[in-house]
Amino acid sequence: MNPRLAAARALAAVLSGKASLNSSLPAQLDKVEDRDRGLTQDLAFGTARWQPRLDLLAAQLLQKPFKAADADVQALLLIGLYQLFYTRIPAHAAIGETVGCADKLKKTWAKGLLNAVLRRAQRDGEAMLADMERDPVVRTAHPRWLQKALKAFWPDQWEAICAANNAHPPMILRVNRRHHSRDGYLKLLADAGVQAQACAYSRDGIVLAEPRDVRGLPGFAEGWISVQDEAAQLAADLLDLAPGQRVLDACCAPGGKTCHVLEAQAGLSHVVAIDLEAKRLVRVRENLDRLKLDAELIACDARDTASWWDGKPFQRILLDAPCSATGVIRRHPDIKLTRQAEDIAPLAALQGELLDALWPTLEVGGMLLYATCSSLPTENTEVIGAFLARTPGARELDLATEAGLRQAHGRQLLAQEGGHDGFYYAKLIKIAASRG
Repeated sequence: MNPRLAAARALAAVLSGKASLNSSLPAQLDKVEDRDRGLTQDLAFGTARWQPRLDLLAAQLLQKPFKAADADVQALLLIGLYQLFYTRIPAHAAIGETVGCADKLKKTWAKGLLNAVLRRAQRDGEAMLADMERDPVVRTAHPRWLQKALKAFWPDQWEAICAANNAHPPMILRVNRRHHSRDGYLKLLADAGVQAQACAYSRDGIVLAEPRDVRGLPGFAEGWISVQDEAAQLAADLLDLAPGQRVLDACCAPGGKTCHVLEAQAGLSHVVAIDLEAKRLVRVRENLDRLKLDAELIACDARDTASWWDGKPFQRILLDAPCSATGVIRRHPDIKLTRQAEDIAPLAALQGELLDALWPTLEVGGMLLYATCSSLPTENTEVIGAFLARTPGARELDLATEAGLRQAHGRQLLAQEGGHDGFYYAKLIKIAASRG
């Protein structure tokens, strides 16, 4: 299959609100030649990354918007524009190959339209975009609701956040301290001719100078390393783990933090890792098996404690709560298309419900670490502030890290170009059982 057609079909599912790229792209990648997989991924993810900007340009170029049934043609047009402005693909190839895909969609009528619009974009697009730069949606390539929210919450940082969201993320490794120290593994990389350096905040983190196939790095198959962003790596040490503890990892998939917890403290008595969907736990089990680690995996709604909790209290709980994922847009750029302003309040309500439900499973004196990969205080410090206000037995503890910015509650890490993702942490201690 033509890589442009494969990318368009994956992107059309996202534009139609039916899927994310993580769910729509794999099936399309299976249909292209191996040599075209990288191009297909770049076309899909790159177009999603710049879609807010490209979509406004397309609106200027088109006489009328596409019908809902023609999301695939819309996706083709956006992919064509992406090639013209963000790749080194020759314009004649970008236009010709993209237009030719209309036949495969059985929409021959679209060929003339795509050809005319893309050729005008080739001729006039740069000047048109320059005229549109006054619009912050065009300038930042972020949907208007998110651009406004970031500007309101982070007036001094919002443009840097947008720039980081649009940049390609670095490849960051987590060294398994059961096998090697970070310095020891850095030496192995140097001996293998791989340029890398230690992360600033995670004791186990290494950032590679250039991304590469992790399977070719020393000891990957043996479990010496995993791929995990630096911000997510902070969780294990912030939990203050100790031998004999029972630990709950709520909302655990894909399992990176579960594995890091087990790597960081070999003497834990038991680790329970739960997630809403059984199919997501398959990836968790695969990660555990590669690292030769074990945890009890349960597919359930974490709020329904009667269905999964055995009544034995936990000394540590990690709640990596479902969120808008606005801190990891650079890794999942289709978030710009799939997430809407009206999603945030329900997510914050769900986060509060999870805190309320899990708190009784924590023993007095135990600690709960709340985390999200959101950059929006609505899901972070405001959720924790509301929980503390309604929970007399909860107190906040300081976080032992200099990463991020101190908030009214917890610390907010904002996405950094060449550094960590956007993330949030807050630590709570249970000083007394809840009244009632």
